[in-house]
Amino acid sequence: MKKIGFLSFGHWTPSPHSATRSASDALLQSIDLAVAAEELGADGAYFRVHHFARQLASPFPLLAAVGARTSRIEIGTAVIDMRYENPLYMVEDAGSADLIAGGRLQLGISRGSPEQVIDGWRYFGYQPEDGQTDADMARRHTEVFLQILKGEGFAQPNPRPMFPNPPGMLRVEPHSEGLRDRIWWGAATNATAEWAGRLGMNLQSSTLKFDEGGKPLHVQQAAQIRAFRAAWKAAGHQREPRVSVSRSIFALMDDRDRAYFGRSESDDHFGYIEADTLAVFGRSYAAEPDVLVKQLAEDEAIAEADTLLLTVPNQLGVDYNAHVIESILKHVAPALGWR
Repeated sequence: MKKIGFLSFGHWTPSPHSATRSASDALLQSIDLAVAAEELGADGAYFRVHHFARQLASPFPLLAAVGARTSRIEIGTAVIDMRYENPLYMVEDAGSADLIAGGRLQLGISRGSPEQVIDGWRYFGYQPEDGQTDADMARRHTEVFLQILKGEGFAQPNPRPMFPNPPGMLRVEPHSEGLRDRIWWGAATNATAEWAGRLGMNLQSSTLKFDEGGKPLHVQQAAQIRAFRAAWKAAGHQREPRVSVSRSIFALMDDRDRAYFGRSESDDHFGYIEADTLAVFGRSYAAEPDVLVKQLAEDEAIAEADTLLLTVPNQLGVDYNAHVIESILKHVAPALGWR
Protein backbone atom coordinates (compact mmCIF):
# COMPACT_ATOMS: atom_id res chain seq x y z
CA MET A 1 0.00 0.00 0.00
CA LYS A 2 1.13 3.53 -0.77
CA LYS A 3 -0.38 6.86 0.21
CA ILE A 4 -1.29 8.97 -2.83
CA GLY A 5 -1.95 12.68 -2.69
CA PHE A 6 -1.82 15.68 -4.96
CA LEU A 7 0.57 18.63 -4.95
CA SER A 8 -0.60 22.00 -6.29
CA PHE A 9 1.49 25.11 -6.87
CA GLY A 10 -1.70 27.15 -7.07
CA HIS A 11 -0.75 29.09 -10.19
CA TRP A 12 -3.11 31.83 -11.29
CA THR A 13 -3.10 34.25 -14.21
CA PRO A 14 -5.71 36.63 -15.62
CA SER A 15 -5.41 34.89 -19.00
CA PRO A 16 -8.80 33.91 -20.50
CA HIS A 17 -7.33 30.45 -21.15
CA SER A 18 -6.88 29.80 -17.42
CA ALA A 19 -9.57 28.41 -15.14
CA THR A 20 -7.71 30.06 -12.25
CA ARG A 21 -7.60 33.77 -13.00
CA SER A 22 -7.11 35.33 -9.57
CA ALA A 23 -5.65 34.65 -6.16
CA SER A 24 -9.20 34.09 -4.92
CA ASP A 25 -9.73 31.45 -7.60
CA ALA A 26 -6.49 29.69 -6.65
CA LEU A 27 -7.38 29.56 -2.96
CA LEU A 28 -11.03 28.57 -3.29
CA GLN A 29 -10.32 25.98 -5.98
CA SER A 30 -7.56 24.51 -3.81
CA ILE A 31 -10.13 23.91 -1.08
CA ASP A 32 -12.60 22.42 -3.56
CA LEU A 33 -9.95 20.11 -5.03
CA ALA A 34 -9.00 18.85 -1.57
CA VAL A 35 -12.66 18.06 -0.88
CA ALA A 36 -12.98 16.28 -4.23
CA ALA A 37 -9.74 14.33 -3.67
CA GLU A 38 -10.98 13.12 -0.29
CA GLU A 39 -14.23 11.96 -1.84
CA LEU A 40 -12.25 10.04 -4.48
CA GLY A 41 -10.23 8.25 -1.81
CA ALA A 42 -6.94 10.11 -2.15
CA ASP A 43 -4.77 10.35 0.94
CA GLY A 44 -3.31 13.85 0.82
CA ALA A 45 -3.76 17.45 -0.32
CA TYR A 46 -0.43 19.30 -0.47
CA PHE A 47 0.41 22.84 -1.52
CA ARG A 48 3.60 24.60 -2.63
CA VAL A 49 4.53 28.00 -1.20
CA HIS A 50 6.16 30.72 -3.34
CA HIS A 51 6.49 34.37 -2.35
CA PHE A 52 6.25 37.35 -4.72
CA ALA A 53 4.55 35.14 -7.31
CA ARG A 54 1.08 34.54 -8.71
CA GLN A 55 0.90 31.28 -6.80
CA LEU A 56 -0.08 30.08 -3.35
CA ALA A 57 1.89 31.89 -0.65
CA SER A 58 0.93 32.10 3.05
CA PRO A 59 -0.20 28.51 3.66
CA PHE A 60 -1.88 28.42 7.04
CA PRO A 61 -5.22 30.10 6.24
CA LEU A 62 -5.58 27.65 3.33
CA LEU A 63 -4.59 24.62 5.44
CA ALA A 64 -7.05 25.62 8.15
CA ALA A 65 -9.85 26.09 5.61
CA VAL A 66 -9.14 22.69 4.02
CA GLY A 67 -9.07 21.16 7.49
CA ALA A 68 -12.49 22.60 8.27
CA ARG A 69 -13.99 21.27 5.01
CA THR A 70 -12.54 17.75 5.15
CA SER A 71 -12.39 14.98 7.73
CA ARG A 72 -9.88 12.32 6.65
CA ILE A 73 -7.35 13.48 4.09
CA GLU A 74 -3.84 14.53 5.11
CA ILE A 75 -3.22 18.24 4.58
CA GLY A 76 0.27 19.50 3.94
CA THR A 77 2.85 21.65 2.24
CA ALA A 78 5.68 20.80 -0.10
CA VAL A 79 7.30 23.08 0.81
CA ILE A 80 7.37 26.20 3.03
CA ASP A 81 10.50 28.32 2.51
CA MET A 82 12.01 28.66 5.99
CA ARG A 83 14.11 31.69 5.02
CA TYR A 84 10.88 33.72 5.23
CA GLU A 85 9.51 32.32 8.48
CA ASN A 86 9.40 33.53 12.08
CA PRO A 87 9.69 30.13 13.82
CA LEU A 88 7.64 31.04 16.90
CA TYR A 89 4.81 32.66 14.96
CA MET A 90 4.88 29.66 12.64
CA VAL A 91 4.41 27.33 15.63
CA GLU A 92 1.27 29.29 16.57
CA ASP A 93 -0.11 29.19 13.03
CA ALA A 94 0.71 25.53 12.53
CA GLY A 95 -0.72 24.55 15.91
CA SER A 96 -3.97 26.38 15.17
CA ALA A 97 -4.36 24.84 11.71
CA ASP A 98 -3.53 21.37 13.01
CA LEU A 99 -6.10 21.60 15.79
CA ILE A 100 -8.76 22.74 13.30
CA ALA A 101 -7.87 19.76 11.10
CA GLY A 102 -7.91 17.29 13.97
CA GLY A 103 -4.20 16.46 13.78
CA ARG A 104 -3.94 15.90 10.01
CA LEU A 105 -1.23 18.44 9.09
CA GLN A 106 1.90 17.16 7.33
CA LEU A 107 4.17 20.19 6.99
CA GLY A 108 6.94 20.10 4.41
CA ILE A 109 9.59 22.77 4.93
CA SER A 110 12.94 23.52 3.32
CA ARG A 111 15.50 26.12 2.34
CA GLY A 112 13.30 26.99 -0.62
CA SER A 113 13.92 27.37 -4.33
CA PRO A 114 15.21 30.18 -6.55
CA GLU A 115 13.05 33.25 -6.01
CA GLN A 116 11.08 35.79 -8.02
CA VAL A 117 13.03 38.66 -6.44
CA ILE A 118 16.58 39.07 -5.19
CA ASP A 119 16.92 38.02 -1.55
CA GLY A 120 13.18 38.24 -0.99
CA TRP A 121 13.52 37.17 2.63
CA ARG A 122 15.13 40.54 3.40
CA TYR A 123 11.80 42.24 2.67
CA PHE A 124 10.25 39.98 5.31
CA GLY A 125 12.76 41.24 7.87
CA TYR A 126 15.29 38.38 7.87
CA GLN A 127 18.97 38.19 7.00
CA PRO A 128 21.71 35.63 7.62
CA GLU A 129 24.11 36.14 10.47
CA ASP A 130 27.64 37.26 9.61
CA GLY A 131 29.49 34.54 7.77
CA GLN A 132 26.37 32.51 7.07
CA THR A 133 24.29 31.91 3.95
CA ASP A 134 20.55 32.10 3.41
CA ALA A 135 20.55 28.27 3.54
CA ASP A 136 22.20 28.43 6.97
CA MET A 137 19.48 30.86 8.05
CA ALA A 138 16.76 28.50 6.85
CA ARG A 139 18.24 25.62 8.83
CA ARG A 140 18.60 27.84 11.91
CA HIS A 141 14.93 28.84 11.67
CA THR A 142 14.07 25.17 11.26
CA GLU A 143 15.96 24.08 14.36
CA VAL A 144 14.19 26.73 16.45
CA PHE A 145 10.83 25.71 14.97
CA LEU A 146 11.41 22.04 15.80
CA GLN A 147 12.49 22.85 19.35
CA ILE A 148 9.45 25.03 20.08
CA LEU A 149 7.10 22.43 18.57
CA LYS A 150 8.01 20.06 21.41
CA GLY A 151 5.73 22.15 23.63
CA GLU A 152 8.18 22.72 26.46
CA GLY A 153 8.00 25.94 28.48
CA PHE A 154 10.81 28.44 27.88
CA ALA A 155 9.42 31.99 28.40
CA GLN A 156 9.57 33.78 31.77
CA PRO A 157 6.01 34.56 32.93
CA ASN A 158 5.03 38.10 33.90
CA PRO A 159 4.51 38.33 37.69
CA ARG A 160 1.47 40.55 37.04
CA PRO A 161 -0.15 38.99 33.93
CA MET A 162 -3.43 40.08 32.40
CA PHE A 163 -4.72 36.50 32.78
CA PRO A 164 -3.71 33.76 35.23
CA ASN A 165 -0.78 31.63 34.06
CA PRO A 166 -0.18 27.92 34.62
CA PRO A 167 2.82 27.21 36.84
CA GLY A 168 6.34 27.28 35.45
CA MET A 169 7.81 28.64 32.24
CA LEU A 170 5.38 29.32 29.40
CA ARG A 171 5.26 27.82 25.92
CA VAL A 172 3.84 29.10 22.66
CA GLU A 173 0.12 28.40 22.36
CA PRO A 174 -1.82 26.70 20.97
CA HIS A 175 0.21 23.51 21.19
CA SER A 176 -0.83 20.59 18.97
CA GLU A 177 0.41 17.29 20.35
CA GLY A 178 2.11 15.09 17.77
CA LEU A 179 2.74 17.78 15.15
CA ARG A 180 6.51 17.59 15.73
CA ASP A 181 6.45 14.06 14.24
CA ARG A 182 4.65 15.34 11.13
CA ILE A 183 7.31 17.76 9.91
CA TRP A 184 9.04 16.91 6.62
CA TRP A 185 12.19 18.36 5.07
CA GLY A 186 12.32 18.95 1.32
CA ALA A 187 15.85 17.86 0.48
CA ALA A 188 17.62 18.63 -2.79
CA THR A 189 20.84 16.81 -1.85
CA ASN A 190 21.92 13.66 -0.06
CA ALA A 191 23.61 15.75 2.65
CA THR A 192 20.46 17.67 3.56
CA ALA A 193 18.46 14.44 3.51
CA GLU A 194 20.91 13.01 6.03
CA TRP A 195 20.64 16.20 8.13
CA ALA A 196 16.85 15.82 8.14
CA GLY A 197 17.21 12.20 9.25
CA ARG A 198 19.45 13.16 12.14
CA LEU A 199 16.93 15.79 13.31
CA GLY A 200 13.99 13.38 13.10
CA MET A 201 12.10 14.97 10.22
CA ASN A 202 10.37 12.98 7.49
CA LEU A 203 11.72 13.36 3.95
CA GLN A 204 10.21 14.96 0.85
CA SER A 205 11.98 14.65 -2.49
CA SER A 206 10.69 16.64 -5.42
CA THR A 207 10.57 16.28 -9.20
CA LEU A 208 14.12 17.62 -9.24
CA LYS A 209 17.25 17.41 -7.13
CA PHE A 210 20.80 18.68 -7.40
CA ASP A 211 22.78 16.38 -9.64
CA GLU A 212 25.07 14.07 -7.70
CA GLY A 213 26.45 11.66 -10.22
CA GLY A 214 24.67 12.09 -13.55
CA LYS A 215 22.24 9.20 -13.13
CA PRO A 216 18.47 9.43 -13.77
CA LEU A 217 16.42 11.27 -11.16
CA HIS A 218 14.71 8.18 -9.78
CA VAL A 219 18.05 6.43 -9.25
CA GLN A 220 19.57 9.45 -7.50
CA GLN A 221 16.44 9.87 -5.38
CA ALA A 222 16.49 6.23 -4.33
CA ALA A 223 20.08 6.66 -3.13
CA GLN A 224 19.06 9.86 -1.32
CA ILE A 225 16.23 8.03 0.45
CA ARG A 226 18.55 5.23 1.54
CA ALA A 227 21.04 7.79 2.89
CA PHE A 228 18.21 9.48 4.81
CA ARG A 229 17.07 6.22 6.36
CA ALA A 230 20.62 5.31 7.36
CA ALA A 231 21.05 8.67 9.10
CA TRP A 232 17.68 8.24 10.81
CA LYS A 233 18.64 4.80 12.12
CA ALA A 234 22.05 6.01 13.29
CA ALA A 235 20.38 8.85 15.23
CA GLY A 236 18.34 6.30 17.19
CA HIS A 237 14.87 7.70 16.56
CA GLN A 238 12.15 5.36 17.82
CA ARG A 239 9.44 5.80 15.19
CA GLU A 240 9.49 4.85 11.51
CA PRO A 241 10.14 7.82 9.19
CA ARG A 242 8.01 8.66 6.21
CA VAL A 243 9.23 9.51 2.72
CA SER A 244 7.41 11.14 -0.18
CA VAL A 245 8.38 11.72 -3.79
CA SER A 246 6.60 13.96 -6.28
CA ARG A 247 5.84 13.01 -9.86
CA SER A 248 3.97 14.38 -12.87
CA ILE A 249 1.82 11.41 -13.93
CA PHE A 250 -1.08 11.55 -16.36
CA ALA A 251 -3.15 8.60 -17.51
CA LEU A 252 -4.30 9.21 -21.08
CA MET A 253 -7.95 8.23 -20.76
CA ASP A 254 -9.62 10.46 -23.34
CA ASP A 255 -9.01 13.07 -26.02
CA ARG A 256 -8.62 15.85 -23.46
CA ASP A 257 -5.77 14.00 -21.77
CA ARG A 258 -4.08 13.30 -25.08
CA ALA A 259 -4.43 16.93 -26.16
CA TYR A 260 -2.98 18.26 -22.92
CA PHE A 261 -0.28 15.69 -22.18
CA GLY A 262 0.10 13.33 -25.14
CA ARG A 263 3.38 15.01 -26.11
CA SER A 264 4.88 15.35 -22.64
CA GLU A 265 8.63 14.87 -22.21
CA SER A 266 9.49 11.24 -21.57
CA ASP A 267 13.08 11.70 -20.40
CA ASP A 268 14.87 13.39 -17.53
CA HIS A 269 16.94 16.42 -18.37
CA PHE A 270 19.76 18.30 -16.73
CA GLY A 271 19.99 22.06 -16.29
CA TYR A 272 21.07 24.83 -13.97
CA ILE A 273 18.45 25.66 -11.34
CA GLU A 274 20.85 28.29 -9.98
CA ALA A 275 23.88 29.89 -11.61
CA ASP A 276 26.31 27.28 -10.29
CA THR A 277 24.00 24.40 -9.41
CA LEU A 278 23.36 21.62 -11.92
CA ALA A 279 20.10 19.79 -11.26
CA VAL A 280 18.35 16.77 -12.70
CA PHE A 281 14.71 17.37 -13.62
CA GLY A 282 12.44 14.35 -13.64
CA ARG A 283 10.47 13.21 -16.64
CA SER A 284 6.71 13.40 -16.95
CA TYR A 285 4.82 10.12 -17.15
CA ALA A 286 1.97 10.37 -19.66
CA ALA A 287 0.57 7.24 -21.30
CA GLU A 288 -2.31 4.80 -21.33
CA PRO A 289 -2.78 3.11 -17.93
CA ASP A 290 -1.23 -0.24 -18.90
CA VAL A 291 1.90 1.52 -20.17
CA LEU A 292 2.07 3.70 -17.06
CA VAL A 293 1.98 0.62 -14.86
CA LYS A 294 5.07 -0.78 -16.57
CA GLN A 295 6.92 2.54 -16.49
CA LEU A 296 6.16 3.33 -12.87
CA ALA A 297 7.13 -0.16 -11.73
CA GLU A 298 10.69 0.70 -12.81
CA ASP A 299 10.86 3.95 -10.81
CA GLU A 300 13.24 3.11 -7.95
CA ALA A 301 12.43 6.17 -5.85
CA ILE A 302 8.68 5.59 -5.92
CA ALA A 303 9.36 2.02 -4.79
CA GLU A 304 11.42 3.33 -1.85
CA ALA A 305 8.81 5.91 -0.76
CA ASP A 306 5.63 5.36 1.22
CA THR A 307 3.90 8.45 -0.21
CA LEU A 308 3.48 9.64 -3.80
CA LEU A 309 2.45 13.23 -4.55
CA LEU A 310 0.91 13.83 -7.97
CA THR A 311 1.69 17.31 -9.28
CA VAL A 312 -1.51 18.72 -10.76
CA PRO A 313 -2.09 21.38 -13.45
CA ASN A 314 -4.32 23.50 -11.24
CA GLN A 315 -5.06 26.09 -13.95
CA LEU A 316 -7.11 23.47 -15.81
CA GLY A 317 -9.75 23.64 -13.09
CA VAL A 318 -11.08 21.50 -10.27
CA ASP A 319 -13.12 19.06 -12.35
CA TYR A 320 -10.26 18.20 -14.69
CA ASN A 321 -7.78 17.79 -11.87
CA ALA A 322 -10.19 15.53 -10.00
CA HIS A 323 -10.32 13.46 -13.21
CA VAL A 324 -6.49 13.30 -13.27
CA ILE A 325 -6.38 12.06 -9.68
CA GLU A 326 -9.24 9.59 -10.15
CA SER A 327 -7.59 8.09 -13.24
CA ILE A 328 -4.46 7.22 -11.26
CA LEU A 329 -6.36 5.92 -8.24
CA LYS A 330 -8.66 3.68 -10.28
CA HIS A 331 -6.68 2.62 -13.32
CA VAL A 332 -3.01 2.64 -12.29
CA ALA A 333 -2.56 2.32 -8.52
CA PRO A 334 -4.34 -1.07 -8.08
CA ALA A 335 -2.20 -2.76 -10.73
CA LEU A 336 0.95 -1.60 -8.91
CA GLY A 337 -0.23 -2.79 -5.51
CA TRP A 338 -0.65 0.76 -4.22
CA ARG A 339 -4.34 0.17 -3.59
